[in-house]
Amino acid sequence: MATRWGICSAGQISHDFTVALKSLPPEDHQVVAVAARSFPRAQDFAQRHNIPRVYASYEDLAKDTEVDVVYVGTIHPSHLPVSLLFMNAKKNVLCEKPLAMNLREVQEMVTAAKLNSVFFMEAVWTRFFPASLEISRLLAQGEVGEVKMVRADFGTPIAHIPRSVEKELGGGALLDIGIYCLQFVLMVFDGEKPECVQATGVCLDTGVDEAMVVTLKFSRGRMAVCRCSVTMALPNDAVISGTKGSIRVPEHMWCPTSLVVNGKETQYPVPEPYLPINFTNSTGMRYEAEEVRQCLLKGMKESLRMSLADSALLMEIMDEARRQVGVTYIQDCQ
Repeated sequence: MATRWGICSAGQISHDFTVALKSLPPEDHQVVAVAARSFPRAQDFAQRHNIPRVYASYEDLAKDTEVDVVYVGTIHPSHLPVSLLFMNAKKNVLCEKPLAMNLREVQEMVTAAKLNSVFFMEAVWTRFFPASLEISRLLAQGEVGEVKMVRADFGTPIAHIPRSVEKELGGGALLDIGIYCLQFVLMVFDGEKPECVQATGVCLDTGVDEAMVVTLKFSRGRMAVCRCSVTMALPNDAVISGTKGSIRVPEHMWCPTSLVVNGKETQYPVPEPYLPINFTNSTGMRYEAEEVRQCLLKGMKESLRMSLADSALLMEIMDEARRQVGVTYIQDCQ
């Protein structure tokens, strides 16, 4: 039986996620409903993607008994209330990153998921790309020896996009794109909590971080450096350096389609989209969708690949980095 998806929000990321779902077998994944605060936008979205049911409110989507799991593609500050709405209606939820605005909100969401006995996962799609799975396999086999240093960069000039720079929209380089660098590091170090977090950054007039550098120190003298920016282009690659070699993601480290292992490159292409997409390699979101399906089929309430503990640690590190740089949101004062 197919996993029946409801789409919450009719924005660009929801469009790309729906396109990614259509690259999977229809007997496994079906999009059966969409909801948006603007009913005309929801209708247009449904028509474009051939979705049978359209709702003018998230509340109505939550009441749909034929939806197995909801993809939440709203802006960052609404992730908490919207996810709680669905989980309290006993709906499984895949919520876009960042899971919430701070650790307190993440903990509230995790509590709700457990209380309602539903599946809940942060949509850190990077974790599920074939290239990322290969990285984990190579590290487990000791292909590069002991990892001593990781560097990950993500910088792109997107300051013209309000949601990337406006505080009330949850903007800022770290929450918007730096999260990909940090999650990559935590993936490499298998979810280990760093011993030390040091961050420095530059803020925009809006009060959010324009650019940030975060240095992490782990046990046994292992380190990581993450750089992110919403005003400049960075190499957008990642390098894992070990005692016996290295693994490099040469481009698009947040959606990797190639790896260079000890000098040898291998490609991992994603499927072509059936409609134009908004973001690089977006059909790669199919991998996280399939992870959700497999977890549901096994009766699991969270993914082992991107666990709720992983999301909590990721947010804990970002909270500390923001504290050091002086970036606060209204959610931090509640």
